[in-house]
Amino acid sequence: MHTATPTLAPAETRDLRALVAEMIPASAIYNVPGADDDVIFADILNSLERDTDDARAALKQLAGLSGGAFADLPVDRRTEIATALKTEGGAALFALNRVVLLCYYRDDRVMRSLGQEPRSPFPKGHVVEQGDWSLLDQVRKRDPIYRRP
Repeated sequence: MHTATPTLAPAETRDLRALVAEMIPASAIYNVPGADDDVIFADILNSLERDTDDARAALKQLAGLSGGAFADLPVDRRTEIATALKTEGGAALFALNRVVLLCYYRDDRVMRSLGQEPRSPFPKGHVVEQGDWSLLDQVRKRDPIYRRP
């Protein structure tokens, strides 16, 4: 039996949209939309899926810091509360942040602003510049951090 993906309540959706606008605001300098852009925000809502409970928990934490509806606060107060939420952190906010970033960076406009061709990495692949492999020497010298079977 397939169960429907849980959705956020309208008030939660309003607060989430206001929060993601604080997380990734639009930039005229870089000519990119914010995470609250209609297309990006719809992708965020559709991509929550298994992270809906974490999103709700982060929004509840946000409401506690806001003393009510985050979306109803003046913009300067939103910035202050969003900063406090970021400082408190937690697993729920981490999960929500992951979804927001994944959706934001798969938007074609954002990828073009970064000089990237908006396409999947395969079959063409992407060129990755080689770095300094000696930076891993200390890790290689370290004793294993796992138990051998």
